Amino acid sequence: MDADPIIDRTKPHSARVWDYLLGGKDNYAVDREAGDNLLRMFPDFAQVARLQREFLRRAVTYLVAEAGIRQFLDIGTGLPTADNTHEVAQRIAPESRIVYVDNDPLVLVHARALLTSRPEGVTDYIDADVRDPATILEGAAKTLDFSRPIGLMMLSIAGQVPDSDLAADLVRQYVAALPSGSHLALSDGVNVNPALVAAVSFYNERAAFPYTLRSPEQLADYFEGLELVEPGVVSTPLWRPPPGEQQPPSAVISAVCGIGRKS
Repeated sequence: MDADPIIDRTKPHSARVWDYLLGGKDNYAVDREAGDNLLRMFPDFAQVARLQREFLRRAVTYLVAEAGIRQFLDIGTGLPTADNTHEVAQRIAPESRIVYVDNDPLVLVHARALLTSRPEGVTDYIDADVRDPATILEGAAKTLDFSRPIGLMMLSIAGQVPDSDLAADLVRQYVAALPSGSHLALSDGVNVNPALVAAVSFYNERAAFPYTLRSPEQLADYFEGLELVEPGVVSTPLWRPPPGEQQPPSAVISAVCGIGRKS
């Protein structure tokens, strides 16, 4: 693991905790302690993390195979793991172009090493904060063609913005910059399950950056003005699940997701 001194090892970071919950190795003791605390308070937390990752796979597959998207802007990349956006997209359409965005130094280290494109396509990485759409959009335009449809991936990133009005405004700004035919894929945790709310509150007291759970209705509002893809804004495991798949009830109501098309 890189020993870069700008990486803060004294407080848990969401990308590294998420990596730990998904069974990864790119995390520190403080992240593992935070993850274990989350699991003690809400045993299905790792399952929720896996469900979020499965939605990414299903969403990208839909966008490439059914909606014909060939370029993606993935904001809030997190640490690379199996089936990243470019891997799913380029398996189906090798010419796909992907721009990743994150601002965690550890994510940057690994992104440069692991987020490598197939020869027919392109992957790029922007070191920037979701709160800086001007920088992100300007950087993305160096790789993506903003005259053609783009898949905007915002998975578990709106919750990183504590101010609810700002989070909604940021989503609107990014969508406004996209051409017709583009799609927004968004998912985030919700404040329905009391055990999850308590676990996240405990985590926020110690974390470098707090995570804000919102209501399903608030997350549904992010798709205002977009044409929702069936089945709409639903619990994460209920968005086009494989036949016969079942999930624990607590995991089912802990996160929602959806995909919307810009006319």
